[in-house]
Amino acid sequence: MQLSSSLGLSVSDLLRGDIQLVSPPNVYFLLKKIIDDPQKSASDAAFVIEDDAALALKVLKIVNSAFYGFPSQVSSIAKAISLIGMRELQNLVLAMVVVERFSELPGQLLSMHDYWARNLRCALLARALDKLLGKRYADTAFVCGLVHNIGQLVFYRRIPVLAREVDLLLQSQAQPESDDEVRIEQSVIGFDHFQVGAELCRLWKLPEVIVESVRLHCYPDTLAPCADIAAIVRLANLLCRIENPYDAFTIDALGLTPDQLSVVLDDISMEFEGIFKLFYS
Repeated sequence: MQLSSSLGLSVSDLLRGDIQLVSPPNVYFLLKKIIDDPQKSASDAAFVIEDDAALALKVLKIVNSAFYGFPSQVSSIAKAISLIGMRELQNLVLAMVVVERFSELPGQLLSMHDYWARNLRCALLARALDKLLGKRYADTAFVCGLVHNIGQLVFYRRIPVLAREVDLLLQSQAQPESDDEVRIEQSVIGFDHFQVGAELCRLWKLPEVIVESVRLHCYPDTLAPCADIAAIVRLANLLCRIENPYDAFTIDALGLTPDQLSVVLDDISMEFEGIFKLFYS
């Protein structure tokens, strides 16, 4: 069923007629075709990356950073693929392309630096939490954490006046609750940014795990196939927002201990600035 507002605005209205917004990241799908083709090899994937010198340089910088922590220098894309795998490379490229595509917004109503700082921190935490829980989503946890709020950018890009109204109403809350933002969005716009973000990811034909992790972010469903990754990103998002990381509901969410969370938060805090500069220059 198509979600729409009392203003006659629908999710599909926001995702129509904006080429930059709706065009899927091409290099991501070139890599996907190679991964899905048994006749293709890692050298074919390396060729796709090396065809874009700026992208290749950025990939190597990230692979040689604390993001992976390899003991020796990686000097070629082929070597990087041998270490991290083609699917991991594909999702790393997706993350870089998404940040670059949405590095600016018209009107300056939203600080893109602050937006990506918050969501990159969430992505790093999601990746670290998934590692603690057995690396079930090792290939996608980072991307899921990075794009879970991407619907907010759609709002600011397509309906900036309403997006700003939501922001002001949220700021007026004396003690905002975790679900206040979604409640205000639904009241002002008729639907929320998670619903829009999930639809954008679906429009881009991203893997179902990414689409569902966004869709389920504010609508927990323990029986859904992607409930676990949605819970991981939800916890990572809470850890980015709350002052006390040992709040009971946060710990109980995935059965992690205060000591585990403390180590993760300390590690991310030490790595964050350097990694942030690589993704958001």
